[in-house]
Amino acid sequence: MISTSLRRGIPACNGWVARRFASQSSLFETPRVGVYKVFDRGAKRLQKDSAARRDGGLPSRTVDYLRDEVSERLMERFLDIKKKFDTVVDLGCGPGHFSKLLEPNKTRKVVMIDSSKESLYRDPDEEFDVEIERIYADEENLLNILPRQSQEAVVSCLSLHWINDLPGVLVQVKEALKPDGLFLGAMFGGDTLFELRTALQLAELDREGGISPHVSPMTDTKDVSNLLGRAGFTLLTVDIDEVRVGYPSMWELLEDLKDMGEGNAILGRRHFIHRDTLAAASAIYKELHGTEDGTIPATFQVIYMIGWKPSSTQRQPLERGSAKTSLKDVL
Repeated sequence: MISTSLRRGIPACNGWVARRFASQSSLFETPRVGVYKVFDRGAKRLQKDSAARRDGGLPSRTVDYLRDEVSERLMERFLDIKKKFDTVVDLGCGPGHFSKLLEPNKTRKVVMIDSSKESLYRDPDEEFDVEIERIYADEENLLNILPRQSQEAVVSCLSLHWINDLPGVLVQVKEALKPDGLFLGAMFGGDTLFELRTALQLAELDREGGISPHVSPMTDTKDVSNLLGRAGFTLLTVDIDEVRVGYPSMWELLEDLKDMGEGNAILGRRHFIHRDTLAAASAIYKELHGTEDGTIPATFQVIYMIGWKPSSTQRQPLERGSAKTSLKDVL
């Protein structure tokens, strides 16, 4: 596991350390019957639209530091794959944090798909080095957007944690890929924002006598491996790391989450929290997790995954017992 720390507006000896800046169609449908819904996808779309539109997108760009960091790490994994792709699909792309890193020597074109129109069109074409196509559509209905067996590579960077039917979407990704097609993804893991979660729960229990969910449920690493296997992917690679961001207090963290479009979108959520409960949570956060310099950390656990659609051209393991050299002789 790799842990990297970033800082957002943290007091320093010389002032404040700045944050790190590191054709269209509409396809939305009612979710399939039988899918267990955890998230309000309509509310999430409105949150992302509002964040990208507010003040001409300036606050949204200011908080790009987290997605830019994860996109760079995902790109490192992409560059390790010694293959050039004609087209790459960026699923749940947002403004295109990952797509902006693509270069012509790796792909000719990127297809950007997102359910937030404001986020999808936030940044101009001039910021990309390859040809782009933007598709305004719901990521949960991928096969209504892309034909089966039509894509060489699908990438998703920090959008899968808002999907209701994650197993179903992974199956759709596999079906959209050509044989030996690549799926490369990054999503928030179960330990993301554990400091905020515990502070809010303790404060709510103390002030209101009960708790309600304010941080989304997220997937564990072992679950991702199982889901990829069940979806039909092969040659799996799953690993995790962490990004830790320092904030002056819990209030700046909440402000940045709002500007990222990462507000609470759980179905049945409370639409407000009492001010005194938030004040108590801020004090608890600093008491439990505060650092010596007076700041508080926020941990974002990121799960990276690679899977390939099966193909007869892929290398296969030899049959058991077919080895011609004994391990005893080697050792």
